[in-house]
This record gives sequence, structure tokens and C-alpha cells, in this order.
Amino acid sequence: MSIAAFAARRLGRGVLTVWFAVTVTFLLLRLLPGDPALAVSSPTQTEATRALLLTQYGLDKPLVEQYLLYLAQLLQGNLGTSFTQSVPVLDVLLVRLPWTVLLTFSALVLTVLVGVPLGVLAASRRGGFLDKAVQVFGVTGQSLFVPSIGVLLLFVAGLELRWAPIGGAYSEGTYGGQWYLSVLHHLVLPCLSLTLVQLGSYVLTLRATLVDALADDYVVLARANGLSERRILWKHALRNALLPATTLIGLQLGFLVGGAVLTETVFAYPGVGRGIYEAVTQLDFPVLQGAFLMLALTVVLANTVTDLVYGWLDPRVKAS
Repeated sequence: MSIAAFAARRLGRGVLTVWFAVTVTFLLLRLLPGDPALAVSSPTQTEATRALLLTQYGLDKPLVEQYLLYLAQLLQGNLGTSFTQSVPVLDVLLVRLPWTVLLTFSALVLTVLVGVPLGVLAASRRGGFLDKAVQVFGVTGQSLFVPSIGVLLLFVAGLELRWAPIGGAYSEGTYGGQWYLSVLHHLVLPCLSLTLVQLGSYVLTLRATLVDALADDYVVLARANGLSERRILWKHALRNALLPATTLIGLQLGFLVGGAVLTETVFAYPGVGRGIYEAVTQLDFPVLQGAFLMLALTVVLANTVTDLVYGWLDPRVKAS
């Protein structure tokens, strides 16, 4: 299979996945308890005014007609208008998106920077104390729940030790370089919370694949040719072991995006996840639909790029 055909198949699968996510999100939101009309009108308004507002937002139409109208708007690049803020949904999300990107990207980079050395050290000392300690850490990390570790960090590091702020994205009244330092300071606890949850599975996966790689014939041949263990480990074995780890990074991005929703809620971080929480409490359907569409596009795009990179690294994937 050519690279173009391989990419076209992955992109086509991604489009179907996004359509399915959009459809499920649209239907599930209509099952939420409560009256979304309350987000558009108030109990003190007249019935005529309320009916006019419902007609304006299309809430008076049958469900199928609402769905088809929503799809038509999406094809035109229109995500609708927020019920509560009366502004385009895209404007609402674009204000919050940079904070979510900063949080998830920071957590992903930190996971790789910490996970690769830990995985290499554990595999190179298989059966030793360090290897067992890393495995215990990995299993423990896999069992952590994002809100639980977030609340723990919030209480210990934020309230008790006062190492970092307990909420928000920056301190009011800061400018220039001080503003950037404030952003980094407020990012510490949310980023650490997400990283601790994702790091365990990444370290265990890298360790397992690296242990297998170190037992392959080319490693035995490299040792017979007199190459140092450090060169064999970091230049030859790690390169092959990173193939499954590359796939895991793409998959973990989906978990990071989902974890960001919970993390941003715990730390009152003004990202898309926090916006989703606020929109749920207000039954703001357009904002919720736009936010879930944006998250679905992010995850699908990350997985598609991961598939393409993996196929480029390993031609056997394209052949299959």
C-alpha cells in the first residue's frame, strides 16, 4: 500500500469517527435533565418572549430537524451561538483553547522527558531494586484518578505548603515577564497532576518493549562486535523500543484531553475543560457541542498523525 493510500484510509476513518462523536454528543446532551430553555429565557419572561427565543435558537423544532440543521451549520463552519453568553461558540472556545493546549502539551512533554529515562534505567537494571521501584511506581500511577491526585496536590502543595497557587491561570496585575512567570507558576500543579496519572503506563510500556529489544539478535551481535552497553541501549535498542511508545503517546493524548477536563475543574483553570463544566451546569448546548467537537478533532488528528508516523517508521504497518 502506498503512503497516499495509507494516509487516505486513516483520514477517512478519522472523519467517520468525528461524525460519530458529533452525533452521540448531540443525542446525549438532549437526554440531560433540565430545561435548556431556562438558559435562554428567565422564569419572569412572558410566554411569547420565551417562545420567540426558543424559535431563534431552534429549540422548538423536532429533534431530527435540529440535528440536520446542526450538521448543516457545521459544514459551513458555524458552531452556533452560546445560550448564556450570546456570542459565537467559536469565540468562546478560542479564548479557552490556548490554556488547554498549554496544559496538555506541557504534561505530554514532561511525561516523555521523565518517562524515557525511567524506562531505560528500569530495563537496563532488570530485576534490580531500581527496576522493581519503577514498576511499583508505574502500577501505582496507572491506578490514580485525576481528581483524586489533583485534590491531594491542591491540599498538600497548595494549601499546606503553599508551593504553588491553588487556582486560576495567572495572578491579576502582573505584566510582561512577571506575567509569564505567573503563568508557569499556576501551571505547576495542574501539569503535575496530569503527568503523574499518565506517567505510569508510559514507563511500563517503554520498559517492557526495551526489555524485549535488548533480547533481540541484533543486540547480541552488537555486543559481540564490542559495542558498549550504553551505545547499544541508547542508540540501537531504544530506537526500536520507541515505536510502541510513539503509538502510546498518541493514545495518551486522548486521555490527557479527557483528564484536562477534570483537572481544569479541580484547579479552576480557564481552559476548554472548565468551560465544559460550566456549560453543563447551564445546559448551554451549543458550547458543549462545540467543545466536544473540538476535543474529538484533537484526539482523532493526534491518532491519525501517530498512525502516519508509525507507518513511516515501520513499513510493515502500511503493508498490513
